[in-house]
Amino acid sequence: MYNGILPIFKDRGLTSHDVVFKLRKILKTKKVGHTGTLDPEVSGVLPICIGPATKVSDYIMEMGKTYEATVSLGSTTTTEDQTGDVIEQKYILPGEITAENVDLILKQFEGVITQIPPMYSSVKINGKKLYEYARNNEEVERPERQVHVYKIKRTSELRFEDKHCQFDIIVGCGKGTYIRTLATDIGSALQFPAHMSKLTRTQSGGFDIKDSLTLNEIVELHEHESLQEKLFPIEYGLKGLPQIIISEENIKAKILNGQKFEKTMFQQNIDDMVTMVDEDTQKVIAIYEPHPEKQDEIKPKKVFN
Repeated sequence: MYNGILPIFKDRGLTSHDVVFKLRKILKTKKVGHTGTLDPEVSGVLPICIGPATKVSDYIMEMGKTYEATVSLGSTTTTEDQTGDVIEQKYILPGEITAENVDLILKQFEGVITQIPPMYSSVKINGKKLYEYARNNEEVERPERQVHVYKIKRTSELRFEDKHCQFDIIVGCGKGTYIRTLATDIGSALQFPAHMSKLTRTQSGGFDIKDSLTLNEIVELHEHESLQEKLFPIEYGLKGLPQIIISEENIKAKILNGQKFEKTMFQQNIDDMVTMVDEDTQKVIAIYEPHPEKQDEIKPKKVFN
């Protein structure tokens, strides 16, 4: 049985669920899970957890992502991307905006910013996904959310065509950031309607697009019984968490039994989740977190037996 994390290149036209469904058939296992959805019209890296590695999918999702996007000024759409119906237009001609204007505005979107999720998204309001409301032409109040944009930079010249202006950006961001919404908000700041006309995810959870495999490549590797060599270990998906190296056998045994510990047992300050790593094997044996009621204790969140 396979065990590990497999970065996949998702083509446009496939949903993340499609990828998982196809992998389950190829690998003949149900223990396959993705680490955050990619819209059907978005291509790029999609880390997939297989076998026992599905236990760490939540932690991979917490790690940062990087996108390459095209912002199109001159029209906005119902979906905030190129797939929706145009709902507002304001034609733009060369000279009405400059690269310097764009760069100044982009700086405003670095750091912690406020977003309102798009109507065509899977965010749930009152137990129902926003896109379900949108498809029924129902308006619903969408709560603001705080997201973190680590970096945002223009990577192309401004392109003027068909009374629109397009430019490319690279965005490094945290969980829950909508690049579609970022594109429309950039347009608003420039005083033009806008939408995102193309998007590729180049990094996710520490995995790079250059390390990603296509479904066809996976089929071939599976048939030649060499796919396991391409899987990343569980530890790779937890590299965003601090580590505590455990050498004493009696402590390892207690960890594997799910025992709680006093924080003072360890030299590191433990203010959030940490991984317990076996010094001999370099394998993660558990994830611990501060006890919610006893401030001097830590308790197991997940044990890998």
